[in-house]
Amino acid sequence: MLEIRAGTGGEEAALFAADLWRMYTRFAERQRWTVEPLNMSEAGAGGFREISAMIHGRDVYALLKFESGVHRVQRVPATEAQGRIHTSTATVAIMPEAEEVDIQISPKDLEVQFMRASGAGGQSVNTTDSAVRITHIPSGLAVHCMQEKSQTKNRELAMKLLRSRLLDREIQRVQAERAAHRRSQVGTGDRSEKIRTYNFPQDRVSDHRIGLTRHAITDFMAGDIDDVIAALRASDEADRLAEAQGQP
Repeated sequence: MLEIRAGTGGEEAALFAADLWRMYTRFAERQRWTVEPLNMSEAGAGGFREISAMIHGRDVYALLKFESGVHRVQRVPATEAQGRIHTSTATVAIMPEAEEVDIQISPKDLEVQFMRASGAGGQSVNTTDSAVRITHIPSGLAVHCMQEKSQTKNRELAMKLLRSRLLDREIQRVQAERAAHRRSQVGTGDRSEKIRTYNFPQDRVSDHRIGLTRHAITDFMAGDIDDVIAALRASDEADRLAEAQGQP
């Protein structure tokens, strides 16, 4: 499961969220994965306030799990007349798909609402109450799905997303406990820290967790992120080995 949400920065943050969406979908194409959108909340100027999708393929979670966290962009927006650099953020969450055996949810803990799907107009807008919003009352988590014309299909997809969010919350709790005993926080998916900066004026991408900087930002945004992912995985494996050997 992939979720991208615009953070601070208004319309520019929404545009950056859309840029990250294109980056991951192009990377998915390179890996021969399939991407199934679940929910898209569009903003003005072609951006996204929020977008979520299921990604199917080999080693999806293993390759993308280190993308979880706050991504920061520094660039001059197209609407900036003075040429000033703006800083905006977007949050990425990568979650393993949870099965019913992983996360058991009692029907009495759910509040299910059906509504008419919204859209840009025309024939693509549903005329029935097919959109589904499910709230998990104990946790307060809420999911929304309106991509399908079938109410049943949307509910099924929303439940998959809800189970994945609940499983991800538990993974975050366990990893946060482990992080206190590890030299690096690579792999903790700490949403509160900025994990990467995309600096367009300087043509560089910097991953703050491992101190890695690379250039050719245009290629990076086109899905050429293999080298950074490989470096993050190698660093995590080294940390896990050191932990197993009892090293600080």
